[in-house]
Amino acid sequence: MSAELPSPSATSVSLLPAERERASTALLTDRYELTMLQAALADGTAHRHCVFEVFTRRLPLGRRYGVVAGTGRLLEAIADFRFTEAELRYLSRHGVVDRPTLRFLADYRFSGNVVGYAEGECFFPGSPVLVVEGTFAEAVLLETLALSVLNYDSAVASAASRMTSAAVDRPCLEMGGRRAHEQAAVAAARAAVVAGFAGTSNLEAGRRYGVPTIGTAAHSYTLLHDDEPSAFAAQVAAQGAGTTLLVDTYDVARGVEHAVAAAGTGLGAVRLDSGDLPTLAHEVRAQLDALGATGTRIVVSSDLDEHAIAGLAVAPVDSYGVGTSVVTGSGAPTCGMVYKLVAREGRDGSLEPVAKASASKTSSGGRKAAARRLGDDGRAVEEVVVSGPDHSVATWAPQTADLRALHVPLVVEGAVDTRWTGAPGVNLAVERHEASRAELPRGARRLSAGDPALDTVHVRLDDA
Repeated sequence: MSAELPSPSATSVSLLPAERERASTALLTDRYELTMLQAALADGTAHRHCVFEVFTRRLPLGRRYGVVAGTGRLLEAIADFRFTEAELRYLSRHGVVDRPTLRFLADYRFSGNVVGYAEGECFFPGSPVLVVEGTFAEAVLLETLALSVLNYDSAVASAASRMTSAAVDRPCLEMGGRRAHEQAAVAAARAAVVAGFAGTSNLEAGRRYGVPTIGTAAHSYTLLHDDEPSAFAAQVAAQGAGTTLLVDTYDVARGVEHAVAAAGTGLGAVRLDSGDLPTLAHEVRAQLDALGATGTRIVVSSDLDEHAIAGLAVAPVDSYGVGTSVVTGSGAPTCGMVYKLVAREGRDGSLEPVAKASASKTSSGGRKAAARRLGDDGRAVEEVVVSGPDHSVATWAPQTADLRALHVPLVVEGAVDTRWTGAPGVNLAVERHEASRAELPRGARRLSAGDPALDTVHVRLDDA
């Protein structure tokens, strides 16, 4: 099973091509986004220039870093954020908004700018992972969509990264589709691959995003046949000796014996899906070797998470199949990301910082830029969040070699940068995560409870 993904295509900045009939994403939102729009249109504030920011106040307990994922999916969804006749008819029939608002929505096109952390990048509390800039009317409508995509996908990728880290150089395979909503299963497969998984059992993820797909047979296939030897013989006849045979439907030792008898010593792999996996793996490896199947791999599954994978580190396991834990974020099914207005156009036309001051839910006003400071050894030492006069922050770039800028352009004047979408976008995200995680300080990958791997330092340009 190869973890290779398609190479990225040449850079192009445009709206997504109409490769297939695409459904509108405009109603994947909360009602109050539209009722706010109606009120703002009525009082004349809807067209004020605004800056919104996506960030999380904290990481899940014990997590040392998060992983940005879903960016490519979000960009695809923004390109499809259109109020067609069907959406407008629904809104009108149910009295969600008034006629002037419906007329505005009929012509809605996001024409603003979006910058953010590249998909696959690690993030920390307070990291400005996405910045959406446009009129209030344009940008507020994207709030729920952005959060639903980024919160779920980033939760899956953050868990998946811990799993692939614990697995070291052994492949992890995503097979959790049956434990998630059917569309969430596609998103989860994609996010897991961003964080280093080598493949997925989900065919739609393979079709949409070029993700390698895996899978051979379940216990039901063995139970269908009169006995295990005939089941294995039929599978080998259909799929070849390189297939993976599930050997724990009845007795594992006899299952291994039947598997090698059916496929010969060139059998590709056996899978263990129950029992004491560390002990079974050692026993099965010894049995395979004694039968001459020294090249046959051992795949384990059965409710694995990052801790179980770490516990199998010394077992003779070749790859891990992970289901429920990865698609549910391994106990942290959301990242707690929020979408907050941080700057708005004032009466004089300039952007003014604004901030929420509620207890325990504060935000920091003003546009921000971000960079990661690297030490002499190339490892990250701190997250740097830059604030200050709006025009200065908007054009800020690191002036020293020890700072790596984190924001990249994603949407420019309404045009989606298609490098980040589809299969090429997944490939870029895989590369970015591998590089980002590799530069984290030693200890960042520990599974034990601890503080975030990097402290976040706030720097004001006018203080520099």
